[in-house]
This record gives sequence, C-alpha cells and structure tokens, in this order.
Amino acid sequence: MAQTPVRHWPAQAKRLLACAALAVLSGCATVSAENNGDPWEQTNRSIFAFNMAADRYAIKPAAQAYRWALPAVVRDRIRGIVNNLTEPLVFANDVLQLRARSAGITLSRFLINSTIGLAGMFDVAQDQGLARQSGDFGQTLYRWGMDSGPYLVLPFFGPSNLRDAFGLGVDLYGNPINYVGDVNDWGWITFGIGVVRAIDLRAENIESLDALQTNSLDFYATLRSVSQQRRRAQLQDARPEKAPEDEDLVDPGATPAPADGTPSPSGGDTAPGGSPAPPAGGPVPPAGAPVPPAGATPPAGEATPAAAGAAGR
Repeated sequence: MAQTPVRHWPAQAKRLLACAALAVLSGCATVSAENNGDPWEQTNRSIFAFNMAADRYAIKPAAQAYRWALPAVVRDRIRGIVNNLTEPLVFANDVLQLRARSAGITLSRFLINSTIGLAGMFDVAQDQGLARQSGDFGQTLYRWGMDSGPYLVLPFFGPSNLRDAFGLGVDLYGNPINYVGDVNDWGWITFGIGVVRAIDLRAENIESLDALQTNSLDFYATLRSVSQQRRRAQLQDARPEKAPEDEDLVDPGATPAPADGTPSPSGGDTAPGGSPAPPAGGPVPPAGAPVPPAGATPPAGEATPAAAGAAGR
C-alpha cells in the first residue's frame, strides 16, 4: 500500500510567514504606543527609574522614619496645616476657571479652618459640609481649552503631561504664599510645605504602593494608567461636559478579573507617580513614582509621593 508523501513547507515560505508575523506584531506595537499617549516612553522610563531609585534610598526611608517618629494624631494635624496653606492657590485657580461656587467654598474653608480650626489643624469646614475643592493651573488650562499633550514623567514630581508640567511651574511661582512677607523671599515656606507634603503623602501610601508594585508586571505602565485616570477625574471638576470617557486603564500584564466579580490576583486599586491609585483625585506618589489613593482630591500643585522633597503640587 503506497504511502502518501509528506509535504514539507519550503524554507522560503517559512521565511515569508515569519516576516509577515513580525510585520503584524510591529503594527500592534505602534498602535499601542499611540493609544497610551506616551511617544517619549523611552526617556520617561529613564526618569521613572531615577525617581524609583530616589524613592527607594531617600523618600521611602524618610517617610518610614516620619511615620515611626510621629503618632497618627500628630501627622493628621501637620497634614491639616499644610492642606490649609494650599487653599489660596486652589482659590486662585477656581476663580480663573470661573467656578464661583468652588471659589466660595474654598475661601470659606480657608477662613474657617485658619481661625476656628487653629491654622488648619482641624478641618472644621469639612464638618460643616464644605468639602475640599480641586484647583491647579494645569486644570485651569484645560478649562480654557488646552489639550494635555504627550505624557511625561517629571524628576521627583512623577507622572504628568506637557500641559500640567507647565501648569505646575506656574503654580509653584504664582502661589500666593510665596508673597507673604520677607520671610519667604527665597521660597523657604513654599519649599518646606512641598517637602512635608511629599513625605506625609508617601508615609500614607507605603503599603498600598508596595502592594501595587508587587502585583504589577510593568509598574511603569500601571502608574501611567493610574495617574491618567486620576487626572481625568480631577478635570471633570473644571469642565465635566468636556471630560473624556473613562477607559479601562489597567496594568497591561495583570490577570483579568473573573466574570463572577471575584477580585483578580493582580489587582488592587489602581494607583506617585505619579501614587496607589492615588486615585481619582487623590494624592499622586513618587516620580514615576507612586500615586495617592483614589477618591481624595489632591491640593493644587501637590507633588507626587515620588517627589523627593520637591515643592508641592
């Protein structure tokens, strides 16, 4: 009985198929790079690596020492004072955004907490239903119609974009606290506020950032997604009708959650930068760094936890 001859693919055909597969994969990679808005990814990853080193050897140890030395009740009082000192900047940006109600709430909060709240140590205004508002110059530029531009990772400050990086510079220079008397001629008060805020923010997110990093196959990509998602939530305060619809911004390498809603092994909350999903409106962590927990609206101009002692965004 004759055997059916086995046909072998010619070597040239195999090479053609391999080239075609590479072309398809290259096309997929190009689309991905365009979709995440990160055309300068190689440079951003280098800055991210620097920020992570700064966090590992300086910021995180300082945050751990800060948390060890001061009880939670003292840290809460310090955080309240620092937050209160950022209210004038939030107020200025709310006015520029024509958000009269938010500006009124912010002004009321500052007056109440500066007096009855003992310089902000106690958030009396919050107890009266006056919630903290958002407001920074990057958000103001968005309100005026400026696009975000490419994604950026800033040294110490962490996740940002071209528009918000410019806005950060304006906030740091134009913060009303900069012009309070001769004592702050060199910006020492502003600098000190930024350092304390960065360390306090990092101290509040030590475990959450560690967990996020442990469960991320690509920590850089995870923080990028988290920071972008958080920023979108903040921008809705300035102009909700223009805010883009949320996308599924998750760790590209994470295991998807089961259909029955059971949490996936990889995942905790999304997001330093920036920080944790320092989460929608929450403090954003170390540069390239950890971002703050979702839900809390970070004061204008506060630096991400990764922001090693930089002035605060």
